[in-house]
Amino acid sequence: MLPPSGVCPSDYYYGPESLNVSPTLKAETLYVVGGLYGNPEALDTLQAMKDREEKAGGPVSLVFNGDFNWFNVDATDFRRINEAVLGGSGAGQRAILGNVEAELARAGHGRDCGCNYPPHTDPGIVERSNRIFSRLREVALEFPEQREALRALPMHLTVEVGPARIGILHGDPESLAGWSLAAESLPERDDSRNSAAAQDGIHTPQLRIAAYFQASGLDAFATTHTCLGFAMDMEVAGRTRVIINNGSAGMPNFRDRPVGMLTRISSRPEPPANSLYGLHAGGVRYDALPIVYDREKWLARFLRVWPEGSPAHRSYYGRLTSGPPYHLRQAMRGRFRGESLSRSA
Repeated sequence: MLPPSGVCPSDYYYGPESLNVSPTLKAETLYVVGGLYGNPEALDTLQAMKDREEKAGGPVSLVFNGDFNWFNVDATDFRRINEAVLGGSGAGQRAILGNVEAELARAGHGRDCGCNYPPHTDPGIVERSNRIFSRLREVALEFPEQREALRALPMHLTVEVGPARIGILHGDPESLAGWSLAAESLPERDDSRNSAAAQDGIHTPQLRIAAYFQASGLDAFATTHTCLGFAMDMEVAGRTRVIINNGSAGMPNFRDRPVGMLTRISSRPEPPANSLYGLHAGGVRYDALPIVYDREKWLARFLRVWPEGSPAHRSYYGRLTSGPPYHLRQAMRGRFRGESLSRSA
């Protein structure tokens, strides 16, 4: 497992047994949206996707699993993002805390972004993230009602989709900002280059993951936080369990694929036409869907508030234009397979 680069606040910790509760939401189809990062164009696309699916096939519930704020240091964008997420659209929408929201809601001026970066992270990235957060927090202080609404959000949810019980997390089953379910912490399909890493303690042991599932009683964990999306399945106590991370809804997730991504979980068995990869397991369909937002409009908005030389531009502009050094094939693990690889995302 990747150990943290710092110590999280004590209120970030909970434990997998805290997810072993009655579901607070029951859904036919669920969109899990993490890492919107203050991108209004991605929010617009997400809402259009939800509307289209509801018109075509049935109700869609929506859970924002944290870090919906980040680049939105323009006061108008801050208000818009938080009103959309926190205001909800009825009983079928929920939100949980990400580390960004937890620190924005904290009394006083907070400590840092709460990202809990792993130790191999470039110190410059950590320093710039804290500068981004400091600027965002100054904007948030202008919105005390929204900060109070953030303070009321839970750190996780247990949701029922068809026969499956799903744990909606920001980080991992132990901590709001945990990395034990990060893409880097779990083996890829090709284990040949990962055996040494596993021996060096970089990977989270499978026994630990199995313990997470057994203590929580869940069929799947849907998470975000670590910015690299992936999905995998494993057998625990005679049942197929799933870990699915959407990476980022508001930033590109793969090299040369400039689109965001969400997790779709549905009791309807048919694969969505635009699925990047998916799996049907335990009576439930799990898919990664692209969020094809207006890229040029978003980049222009970003550059207005984060020009060249700013901390966000230095850390993120390359990813916003070209994606991270990570490829779609790396995200498909276990029995997950691409459903529409011939289509351009």
